[in-house]
Amino acid sequence: MFIADQWKDFELLDCSRGEKLERWGNYFLVRPDPQAIWDTPRRNVHWNDRDARYRRSETGGGSWDKGRLPESWRIHYGELTFHVKPMNFKHTGLFPEQAANWDWAMKKIRAAGRPIRVLNLFGYTGAATVACAKAGAEVCHVDAAKGMVAWGKDNAAASGVAEAPIRWIVDDCAKFVEREIRRGKRYDAIIMDPPSYGRGPGGEVWKLETNLWPFVSLCAGVLSEEPLFVIINSYTTGLSASVLSYVTESIFTRKFGGRSDSQELGLPVTDTGLVLPCGATCRWER
Repeated sequence: MFIADQWKDFELLDCSRGEKLERWGNYFLVRPDPQAIWDTPRRNVHWNDRDARYRRSETGGGSWDKGRLPESWRIHYGELTFHVKPMNFKHTGLFPEQAANWDWAMKKIRAAGRPIRVLNLFGYTGAATVACAKAGAEVCHVDAAKGMVAWGKDNAAASGVAEAPIRWIVDDCAKFVEREIRRGKRYDAIIMDPPSYGRGPGGEVWKLETNLWPFVSLCAGVLSEEPLFVIINSYTTGLSASVLSYVTESIFTRKFGGRSDSQELGLPVTDTGLVLPCGATCRWER
């Protein structure tokens, strides 16, 4: 398991009965988590003395009871700074378990000894983009949501890389990759965080189990002759980490050589000393 255990401004305090108790900077949030199926005692005082809680509705969706929570605030991870705020569907604009991948990508970029161009697909609010730019890479960030791209620019500014060579693209990721291939553009590294399910701007249906293989196959066409790495994240229930390795070994290793390492991502739980699983990731490196 890849464990994101270097946080100072974020802390997973406890998890139980389908919820998790987190500290985001100075604020305490309670959010749903379907992995926390255990019924362990909730001894931490912040289960009740919290700043906000996201409650699911029996009719679908849910809403925040924000209490004392501000509209947005900043948290830091090492040399990186991010804006967080409560959003629909329980999110805050940041997945803290991904810090394990940020660290790995930054280390690979800094050790490469050559200029590195990174393509971040389904880039969301730009955490991985900012991390790679901070490590010295040229980055192309692509997301279909204009608001997420704007948020990514704010995170870049907060982290001191507003003037770094980052291209911010609002577009459908597959269509963008197709155009980059036709234009002859190549990248040394690709990061992708595809959704489990979604719709494109033209109403196209995306389903990870159906679309991941052809999409990753397409992305192989935009890699340089000496690729550095590919990271694929998955939060789809039932899709194991080993499936991601099978995909990357079949596509990238057969073409370029190298190896894949797929694991669960995890966050340490302060009150129990255990680790909460938070999705799967695959790291392919040449």
